[in-house]
Amino acid sequence: MSCIHYKFRSSLEYDTVTFDGLGISLADLKKAIMAQKKFGKTTDFDLEITNAQTKEVYKDESVQIPKNSSVIIRRIPTGTRSKSQLAA
Repeated sequence: MSCIHYKFRSSLEYDTVTFDGLGISLADLKKAIMAQKKFGKTTDFDLEITNAQTKEVYKDESVQIPKNSSVIIRRIPTGTRSKSQLAA
């Protein structure tokens, strides 16, 4: 079993998502986190996922995140742009 360690920006401790393989797509990781946190089918927000070490923001839903990575999660409202997108 492979895993990804994640935490929300306001959280102090990491949680874990487990999966098979060497990596997980961004879309599958978002689905797994939403299921684990029981967000349901709410679509008024999206999850912005950032690599905890490199600070790279993952944007392409098909990108593969390698196993044993640590990521930071931020909930952002859909239909609006995040502060980082506005600054660019």
